[in-house]
Amino acid sequence: MWSSKLVRRVALAATAALALTGAAACGNSDDSAGGDNKKITIGYMSWDEAIAASYLWKNLLEEKGYEVELKNVEAGIVYQGLSTGDIDLFLDSWLPQTHADYMKEYGDKLENLGVWYDDARLSIAVPEYVSDVNSLEDLADKADTFNGEIIGIEPGAGLTAATQDKVIPEYGLTGKLSLKTSSTPAMLAALDGAIKDQKPIVVTLWHPHWAYANYQLKDLSDPKGTLGGTEEINTLAREGFSADFPEAAEMLKKFKMDTQQLGSLEDLMFNVHQDDEPKAVEEWLKANPDYAGTLEPAAS
Repeated sequence: MWSSKLVRRVALAATAALALTGAAACGNSDDSAGGDNKKITIGYMSWDEAIAASYLWKNLLEEKGYEVELKNVEAGIVYQGLSTGDIDLFLDSWLPQTHADYMKEYGDKLENLGVWYDDARLSIAVPEYVSDVNSLEDLADKADTFNGEIIGIEPGAGLTAATQDKVIPEYGLTGKLSLKTSSTPAMLAALDGAIKDQKPIVVTLWHPHWAYANYQLKDLSDPKGTLGGTEEINTLAREGFSADFPEAAEMLKKFKMDTQQLGSLEDLMFNVHQDDEPKAVEEWLKANPDYAGTLEPAAS
């Protein structure tokens, strides 16, 4: 069920990374100029809430007459692209912890348009049937159960850094469990396969994520606080975005989603309409007919 989506999303990321290298900056636009230049580039990494939010805003902005391009690349490339103007928007900035290093490097060149989700958390999880592992403290003695591997996501993700730099050394896992990085789709494919076969697996995950609704999963407790606390998901823009696109910026500042709204959108996108994100967004907006209206700019 995952193979075609995995290949497609990884290929998109590679293609977008190459394209971004030669992309022109998107500044000097005017969203009141009758469509003369209303091109907006949204960068996103393969975290599912990032994909869901990016395709949602592609729909919403195109309804307003914008031309929207999506670029699927790793988080570090998104931040770099924002800082140079090659990317206009990013809808999945985890603050204050997960993306702190990126903000330290690039933050003074970016605009923060606000928080749209306020209950985000990093996690390391196992299926519920792995009954004898309940804490990160249990992993050192159970390394063989998981073939010496924690199944992770993209190498450049903040979750990857937290697992590699904090979880593994602080819980005595060095030399016992190694972090296997690849991509979010690959991690989800491994999780899906293990659960179908009722085999033990430990993965890096996060809230919000539709996997918690689809599978019976258990977050391992983190008594040392290595994965940090509750975080907020922010919308970031390149410097000058609000001046170039005041209408879009005003809409984005009103953007909010709760867990139920985001979960239902992700379920449509990754389970009901796999590989057809625009259709998932259209169906979600039809089921939530008042949502777009909450984002309308104030009457001038």
